[in-house]
Amino acid sequence: MATKPETPASTLPSDADTGIMTERAILVFGVVLALIHVYFNIFGVLSGLWRNAIHFAGFAFMCALIYPAFQGSFAKSRVFKTFDIAFGLLVAASALYLISAEDAVYARGVRLSPLEWAAGGILILGALEYTRRTTGWIIPIMIVLALTYVGWWGDNISGVFRFAGLKPETILFRSIYGDDGIFGNIASISSSFVFMFILFGAFLLRSGGGDFVIDLARAVAGRLTGGPGLVAVFASGLTGTISGSAVANTASTGVITIPLMKRAGFPPTFAAAIEASASTGGQLMPPIMGAGAFVMASYTQIPYTTIVAVSVLPAILYFASIAFYVRIEAKRHGIKAVEEDAPSAAELMLGGGLPFLIPIAVLIGLLIYGYTPTYAAGIAILAVIASSWLTRNPMGPVAIAEALALGSRNMVMTAVLLCSIGLIVNVIAMSGIGNTFSLMITQWAGDSLLIAIVLIALASLILGMGLPVTAAYIVLGTLSAPALFNLIANQELVSMISAGNVGDQAKTMLMLVSPDAAAKLGQPMSVDAAKALVDSIPGELMTPIRESVISKETLLYTLLSAHLIIFWLSQDSNVTPPVCLTAFTAAAIAKTPAMATGFASWKIAKALYVVPLLFAYTPFIGGPIPEVLALFFFALIGFYALTGVMQGHLEAPLSWPLRIALLVCGVALLFPGHLYVNILATIGFAAIVFFNIRQSKSL
Repeated sequence: MATKPETPASTLPSDADTGIMTERAILVFGVVLALIHVYFNIFGVLSGLWRNAIHFAGFAFMCALIYPAFQGSFAKSRVFKTFDIAFGLLVAASALYLISAEDAVYARGVRLSPLEWAAGGILILGALEYTRRTTGWIIPIMIVLALTYVGWWGDNISGVFRFAGLKPETILFRSIYGDDGIFGNIASISSSFVFMFILFGAFLLRSGGGDFVIDLARAVAGRLTGGPGLVAVFASGLTGTISGSAVANTASTGVITIPLMKRAGFPPTFAAAIEASASTGGQLMPPIMGAGAFVMASYTQIPYTTIVAVSVLPAILYFASIAFYVRIEAKRHGIKAVEEDAPSAAELMLGGGLPFLIPIAVLIGLLIYGYTPTYAAGIAILAVIASSWLTRNPMGPVAIAEALALGSRNMVMTAVLLCSIGLIVNVIAMSGIGNTFSLMITQWAGDSLLIAIVLIALASLILGMGLPVTAAYIVLGTLSAPALFNLIANQELVSMISAGNVGDQAKTMLMLVSPDAAAKLGQPMSVDAAKALVDSIPGELMTPIRESVISKETLLYTLLSAHLIIFWLSQDSNVTPPVCLTAFTAAAIAKTPAMATGFASWKIAKALYVVPLLFAYTPFIGGPIPEVLALFFFALIGFYALTGVMQGHLEAPLSWPLRIALLVCGVALLFPGHLYVNILATIGFAAIVFFNIRQSKSL
């Protein structure tokens, strides 16, 4: 009897095979996408809308490949993955189709066809979904609220925020083709500066730069008191120069530095908090500073190189304040250096480390010489490849392809986020809500710059619970930067009028405001009288009067100070409970309670709140170099004093009387504009340290 032949096994790929195929697709597509970006950034062959549409379409599709719609085995199954990829292709095709249809839309008198309506709906839906996958629910909810505000419920509320609704067709058209829409200015920043720098970081990491950073940090700080903690500070600062991402910084350096700190004797929660706080500084460290510096340059029209240059000393202050915590904690627990086997810096350089510094030097050099950030990043990438041939791991075609794919992969969340948040910024621009919000801050603050900064800090903290720091900065910068600029500029105007530094043009305009006060202009007057005069200036005259009294350079740095204050405060969501992703990432590595780590990080990262006060009340940004260096010097000592106060320890435990005296010295050292007070506080601090050292020897 003939036997029935066995049924052959299915030739369809299994779920595991599908996963392998997806990873290969991500690799290939990531390489192609990176090369496309390099091509149009170097040669500038496309219009802004086309470039940004390709940018969003490519990363939206890559998001579909990398980020599942939800957790669970079904989302990773072959059937659902096929459907998910098909939706990603549909979103990408919709983005490209809408830009190709731009001329036809204008030819019809800005009317959308049914197909364009469908493509626009798919595009917005895709932006919402992929933002949800990469950043959570908050931003999609904000986008929906923003779009419905200008189309529906804004007309149903009363008060200053009432907005007469726009037609759905107008909203969709402006969301797609507007200068602030999904393919607008912020998307331009994402597709050019941000991508090229993230790609540069990926090449540097693939060439072995990440390991070199850790080794260099160990060489510099490993043998000092509290060495492992200082290694975390140095490594995070250097890694931030490459990545500019706080969470990525924590994940990459924390797996090495946190166990090192724990082995040395640091409490686990403290070790995790140091890593989280130091990694947060990665977005403050030039030359990359995350995406925020590029957004700032676009908003303010201030050269990127200027922003980077003035950010160096503040970033050093921030990292120094964390290093002070490490040193004092090491003294408290009697922790000695445990890195006796760490190589010296000379050994590290001679052993093949020097080539890793070449690309960074090339990047900084090109920026200083005035080349655009995009061009500088492109040349720096070539420098990475060339310098890798001076190391033990030269980058060949495979390594280059892997670096290109890594750069694209690292860009997915940022690209989707920055393009999608353009929908919110577009609504703010259409409705004028930014001006209304700025006026409200001015009214609530009552002309108090400090209260305004506190209000912005609170708003930043609330936004940061659901937004990444770049998104929080974009929203806050759009809403509150004008108010903050006005307050700082008015403060400068009062100072110059009270000092009698008023020209003839300003005198003529001020005579229209207050004829009685005009006779006194050009002579010193009390600050209260000058403030009363400034408060009486009508809004339409304020700008021309400012421009006639205050130099253009000073106004430029005033605007930059306002944005840097907001940028620094936007970082606090990384380390401030109840939602602090960087601290939670460090806690997962250290296996410590997440919330306790968050509070410890918040305490250690106090410079995030103090340095913005220096921006607001001193010429730390854009002042004369001797004055800036003096402010830096006194602030450095002031931070060490305040750290000693918070820890109750310097070289030895501090008694309460000494602690109070140290607090007075620390505050006085950070007190703006009083050189003699700063000098006396420095002498007082030195006396306390001297007494404390003698006390430590007697213990």
